[in-house]
Amino acid sequence: MTDHQPVRPGRPTENAMRRALKRARTGVALDTAEAAVLLQARGDDLDDLCASAARVRDAGLEAAGRAGVITYSKSVFIPLTRLCRDKCHYCTFVTVPGKLRRAGHGMFMSPDEVLDIARRGAELGCKEALITLGDKPEDRWPEAREWLDAHGYDDTIAYVRAMAIRILEETGLLPHLNPGVMSWTDFQRLKPVAPSMGMMLETTATRLWSEPGGPHHGSPDKEPAVRLRVLEDAGRSSVPFTSGLLIGIGETYEERADSLFALRRVARAYHGIQELIMQNFRAKPDTAMRGMPDAELDELVATVAVARHIMGPSACLQAPPNLVAGEYARLIGAGIDDWGGVSPLTPDHVNPERPWPQIDELAERSAVAGFRLEERLCVYPEFVQRGEPWLDPRLLPHVRALADPETGLAREDVTPAGLPWQEPDEGFTAAGRTDLHRTIDTTGRTSDRRDDFDEVYGDWEALREAAVPGMVPSRIETDVRQALEQAADDPTKLTDDEALALLHADGPALDALTRIADELRRDVVGDDVTYIVTRNINFTNVCYTGCRFCAFAQRRTDADAYTLSLDQVADRAEQAWEVGAVEVCMQGGIHPDLPGTAYFDIARAVKERVPGMHVHAFSPMEVVNGATRTGLSIREWLTAAKEAGLDSIPGTAAEILDDEVRWILTKGKLPAATWIEVVKTAHELGIRSSSTMMYGHVDQPRHWLGHLRTLARIQQETGGFTEFVTLPFIHTNAPVYLAGIARPGPTIRDNRAVTAMARLLLHPHITNIQTSWVKLGQEGAAEMLRSGANDLGGTLMEETISRMAGSSYGSYRSVKDLVAIAEEAGRPAKPRTTLYGKVPEERMRAATASDGHLPELLPVLGD
Repeated sequence: MTDHQPVRPGRPTENAMRRALKRARTGVALDTAEAAVLLQARGDDLDDLCASAARVRDAGLEAAGRAGVITYSKSVFIPLTRLCRDKCHYCTFVTVPGKLRRAGHGMFMSPDEVLDIARRGAELGCKEALITLGDKPEDRWPEAREWLDAHGYDDTIAYVRAMAIRILEETGLLPHLNPGVMSWTDFQRLKPVAPSMGMMLETTATRLWSEPGGPHHGSPDKEPAVRLRVLEDAGRSSVPFTSGLLIGIGETYEERADSLFALRRVARAYHGIQELIMQNFRAKPDTAMRGMPDAELDELVATVAVARHIMGPSACLQAPPNLVAGEYARLIGAGIDDWGGVSPLTPDHVNPERPWPQIDELAERSAVAGFRLEERLCVYPEFVQRGEPWLDPRLLPHVRALADPETGLAREDVTPAGLPWQEPDEGFTAAGRTDLHRTIDTTGRTSDRRDDFDEVYGDWEALREAAVPGMVPSRIETDVRQALEQAADDPTKLTDDEALALLHADGPALDALTRIADELRRDVVGDDVTYIVTRNINFTNVCYTGCRFCAFAQRRTDADAYTLSLDQVADRAEQAWEVGAVEVCMQGGIHPDLPGTAYFDIARAVKERVPGMHVHAFSPMEVVNGATRTGLSIREWLTAAKEAGLDSIPGTAAEILDDEVRWILTKGKLPAATWIEVVKTAHELGIRSSSTMMYGHVDQPRHWLGHLRTLARIQQETGGFTEFVTLPFIHTNAPVYLAGIARPGPTIRDNRAVTAMARLLLHPHITNIQTSWVKLGQEGAAEMLRSGANDLGGTLMEETISRMAGSSYGSYRSVKDLVAIAEEAGRPAKPRTTLYGKVPEERMRAATASDGHLPELLPVLGD
């Protein structure tokens, strides 16, 4: 029996209520304390609060072109499984395997059962298939695991994905997915099959989860921090997302207010919360919370009104109409603008005792309150009209078939019909321009930033606030002289405090540090400065990931956008081979139109044209993209890529392996843990990789230390890294710099310290330290060779990414150029292979004859 009754402090004073109401009435931003006061408004005070909330709502609807409109979604409810690993004390939706068996049901609904509901819904004009289920049932119930195994699914998410595709193809309904807590990778798997998803936050009151007797105690997926991370990952993945609160489960007014502000922070940061549901608790028989009082209607009305004030005019707020006993007018008066999903076919399986109202009745009651009821899709109009990256191109035909192109609302005259769910037809169609290694477009690009600069990267002001803690310098108390002595004696025994002190070294201490690193370099790898004759092939720069440090990514319609065909990729590889290359390094943007097999096709095209060429390709971000597009696991995808011709992968997309920094730098890139999973899996399969660190932006030396320690641990475990590459941040055209958040790249001091400490901290695990002539130029690269580096990287031949970021050091270096950099450092130069082996004589002769120069650069489009 739960003992978490609502904690109710004394009523606020009249002065506190009057002051808070005045602030709400005049549009002044509320704080948490004021919101908590307003949540307790009753009687005339509540009427006052609702009146101001309704005015805020009306202003938002007018701005959106929907004045006087309240929306709903005509849906079917598909309870894919009622098994769950959580034990929420108020839930009757969840059951156990024995009860399902006794009722003659399987552990999951069968595909036939799912499609029967969806088809009947389509016949009735429904357009949304709401797929709801328990969290990760296979983690708790062996019967769920056995069912998935027997039907060929790796996990519940795989079954959800499969059913969503069949619903799209066979009925035309749009899936809205509620599978509970999802990882960043889960979002990548499901985004191509559903235009929207959701998960209630419910509350940020951790004690209701952590304390015995709490409504969420014993439910791992109900930890507030976990659920907030899901909301953030949805925003990072550009998934239109529904969330909300469950009120009256034991939270205080202060905790409820805190929950609303937490939702506002996420909505503001990512612009991805499409609607918020304010749901009132209803006690149910046969649950641990059956004795808890229901949340009163006044509680719900006040919560809706306060939510409207906190979230603002553009937010979409709903309250389920079947939980308010016909009191529709009060909810409309409090500021809602949506009734949620209403089904003419299926019950509300979460609240089965509360039937949906008839749609005609809902329209009538809305009209009495002065609002016209209009149908929307599961994905809200704003996101329908935004299009990419919020809607995957594979879903666009399905959404457009049901959406009014002018309003983004549902076309009520259309009956859904199945459409193929397939990869876009465009594939590898050559388009755009590829002289970006030389010049930046001066006719299409007329300013230092994009026209959609304030929309595509999230909210810059929220980001600026989030970046502050990570950019605060650490206090250094360790004696630098002592740390230098330890570095010279045995760098493997450097403590974190000593390493951090050395990363801050300057002046004579920095000179001493670089000498120690250089001596260690000489002892470990000798004096040879290695380099590789390679060609970069960036096969497309079309990308919607939203990395805030990247100036390479373009939208399809941008003046600088381009995509190479497979033949053009192979042509470039063949041309590189003719001038002595031993490797092509191939990476590209996350192009939404490229098919899931694109990466295999690229590797195969090069190998078929130039069998001897080493294919060093596809960052961990591209690996995850390929895996999610094809429905394969990371291991399966890498195995298939290796079979197609992939030899090794670049360890790019690492940036800084600390999510505190990553989520400032990038909106939608893979988390640090996923990057680590990809490279470790590659190493286990015999696919070696480089490792990298991009520094000098919103980071501090403590982040560099953590990053280097992480790489050393991975190398001790797998031995798969070939080298470590320092990548100084190029700030010039980087959005995060133009927004005034990042600093203008690392200093010379930073570069010397990072290079030297990479040599010391990665010793003896990663022995090759590479410096970047692209980012540092000849003099800078030579200085790094005197600071512990032993490798110059490659000739590149056609570098694009750093050039678009604003690097002024060119897009290629000849063999003689690289030899000259080594000579400036007082060292001999030596060619190498990708894996630091000896270059065949025939390759060296070809490189010497051409000096690693291409005779000409190939255009994207023929004459």
